[in-house]
Amino acid sequence: MKIVFVLPDMPGGGSERVVAMLANEYINRGYSVAILLFAGNQTAYPLDERIEIVIAGEPSNGNPLIQLKRLYRMRRYYKKNKDCYIFSFCVRGSIFSVLAAAGIPHRLLISERNDPTRIAGQRLRDWSYRKAEKLILQTEDMKRCFSEDIQKKSAVIPNPVSGDMPQPYMGERKKQIVAVGRLQPQKNHKLLLESFYEFQKIHADYELHIFGVGELKETLKRQAEELRIADKVVFRGFSASVQQEIWNSAMFVLSSDYEGISNSMIEALAMGVPVISTDCPVGGSRMYIQNNVNGILVPVGDRKALSAAMIKLAEDPELARKFSVNGPKIQEQYGLKQIADRFLREAGIS
Repeated sequence: MKIVFVLPDMPGGGSERVVAMLANEYINRGYSVAILLFAGNQTAYPLDERIEIVIAGEPSNGNPLIQLKRLYRMRRYYKKNKDCYIFSFCVRGSIFSVLAAAGIPHRLLISERNDPTRIAGQRLRDWSYRKAEKLILQTEDMKRCFSEDIQKKSAVIPNPVSGDMPQPYMGERKKQIVAVGRLQPQKNHKLLLESFYEFQKIHADYELHIFGVGELKETLKRQAEELRIADKVVFRGFSASVQQEIWNSAMFVLSSDYEGISNSMIEALAMGVPVISTDCPVGGSRMYIQNNVNGILVPVGDRKALSAAMIKLAEDPELARKFSVNGPKIQEQYGLKQIADRFLREAGIS
């Protein structure tokens, strides 16, 4: 029996991080594990050397010939691995896997990782989801986005917390605000920069460190220059050891317009970094954060509320310490072992 995870590529990101965690967990339990990449060849996160990496294609940019070659390679792989369990962690991977594995004995489990209402081609997506044995969603709000027949084959499993998180830092924290996520519109770093501009008028001794890569890097750099905060904003790029780099920061801020569940937010909570997050659809932040108990939730797109929350944390060390103590408690409910078990049960693997 083999578990085959399907992704376009693994250059870094939340879905990729979860796949790496689950793949390493399952290989250590004695399962045969593969990761099939159909649009790239990167593996940014550490993977056990026993995990098979299958390169089935390259980015197609809509080229039908490249897509056909991809389907051919995927089908050839599924034929060689009949009766495998396909764990697809992206919409396109689900569609390609349904087509490539047609007529070949297999079981398909699909995991939706983002706000379902924001995805293009929803009819084709839903067609592929109906072909799966099970659809895994991250929140109940996500589940309600689908038709009743798809909901019936759905289960809600939140993201896991890695068991190798650094112990919470309880000393005096660096005057550093951190954000971790791809530099793309969904993450709304524009809002973060605007809020930090207001924040640093009062707390000029803080810096903002943004981890991640993406198409908006130059746009965001120009915005920082226009706001005259470029000397206070550091673009750190991708880091595979980001946990160690943000461990003793003053606060973590998630400014997204929408999310499935932010892995970087979960890890910040688990490490005891005080967290501020937009209360974004589809409820992932709300699932982990109890407002003013282990973090702060603010309305989506609200610059004043976000800057006010940042000021509040900077000026209330007792509140920050409270978050540092309560945040790591999420590990009790969302540990990697428990989440990995739930995926196996939903896939029908004993």
